[in-house]
Amino acid sequence: MEIPSVAVAPQEGFDGLVGLVLTEADEHRATGHLTVRRELLQPWGVVHGGVYSTIAETLASWATAVAVMPAGEAAMGLSNNTSFLRPISAGTIHAVALRRHRGRTTWVWDVDCSDDQGRLCATSRITVAVRPR
Repeated sequence: MEIPSVAVAPQEGFDGLVGLVLTEADEHRATGHLTVRRELLQPWGVVHGGVYSTIAETLASWATAVAVMPAGEAAMGLSNNTSFLRPISAGTIHAVALRRHRGRTTWVWDVDCSDDQGRLCATSRITVAVRPR
């Protein structure tokens, strides 16, 4: 599905600042990628954990928004639990979000971030609140 322009496009605001590119978003799945650059690294030379959390929350929130906005509802992050499994220091972070639960007021997503070799580097469980706009 074409990603709608909703208030602020994902490449603007904070998501644009970190360089996240959202490539797909529908009510079942979302994908995106981010090119690693020096500003996103912690002092030890690996991607800061907040970058992975940002990617996960953005993908889950936008995919939920795509589905609920036509009904006049808004989607916003409620909970973000991210586990860091393998460091990335260069290249591209590739992310895939899959919906696990679609409720009336909350949706739950699992988001995996991998490196250029396809190795799982971080995994997140995101809960998105759905509320009237």
